[in-house]
Amino acid sequence: MYANYFKRVIDFFLSLIALIVLSPILLILIIAGAVAMKGNPFFFQPRPGKKEKDGKEKIFKLIKFRTMSNVKDNDGNLLPDDIRLNKYGKFLRSTSLDELPELLNIIKGDMAVVGPRPQLVRDMTFMTEEQRRRHDVRPGLTGLAQVNGRNNITWEQKFEYDLQYIDNGITFAGDVKIILQTVGKVLKRSDTVREGTVSDMDFGDWLMMEGKINQETYDKKQDEARDLLGV
Repeated sequence: MYANYFKRVIDFFLSLIALIVLSPILLILIIAGAVAMKGNPFFFQPRPGKKEKDGKEKIFKLIKFRTMSNVKDNDGNLLPDDIRLNKYGKFLRSTSLDELPELLNIIKGDMAVVGPRPQLVRDMTFMTEEQRRRHDVRPGLTGLAQVNGRNNITWEQKFEYDLQYIDNGITFAGDVKIILQTVGKVLKRSDTVREGTVSDMDFGDWLMMEGKINQETYDKKQDEARDLLGV
C-alpha cells in the first residue's frame, strides 16, 4: 500500500516543503555557482528512470548544481576532471549540496526521495537484465547503497543493495531509516567520492578494468547508449 500509493504523495509534499524552506540557500548557491562556474550554475544530464508500460526505462533530465567548469584546451576539448573541478565544486560535492536541485525531479515525478540512485544511460547499457530490475521503481535522491558505502563500494555491490531495497519490501519505516542514515553521512561528508579519485569510474570502464568484458562488447554497449540518447 505504501509503495504503490502513499510513497509518491509523501515524496511530493516533502520535496515541495524542502524546496520552500531551502529556497534562501538555493538562491545563494545559484548566484555563487554562476560566479564560480562563469555561467549556468545548473547541470542537466539524461538518466534512466522507472520503466514504463513497454518495459523500457524512461529517460529523464536530472538537474544538479554544476561542480565542474567547462574549461577546454586549444583544440576545444574539455580538460581533465581534476582540473575542471574547482574548490567550489569540491565543496558542493563534499556537502552533497549539488544534489539539492533534484528536489524538482522528485516534484515532477521523475524521482523519489528514497530509491536506487539514477546512473548514466551508458552505465545502464552495461547492466544485466537482473541489475536493470532496479528500474522497476523510481530512482531516488538517496538509497540503500548510499548509506552502505556510496562511492566506496563496487558497482556490483551498489546494484545488489538496489535490488535488496526492492526485494525486501519498500516500507515507510525503511525509507525513514535510510533518510536518517543519509543525514548522518552528509554531516560526516563520508563516501562522497571513491578514495583516490575525483570522479567515479563509469560502469563500463570498471567492467573493462576488471576484465569482465572485452573491447568489442564495450564498444557495442557504448553505441547502444548513443542510440538511446540520439547522438
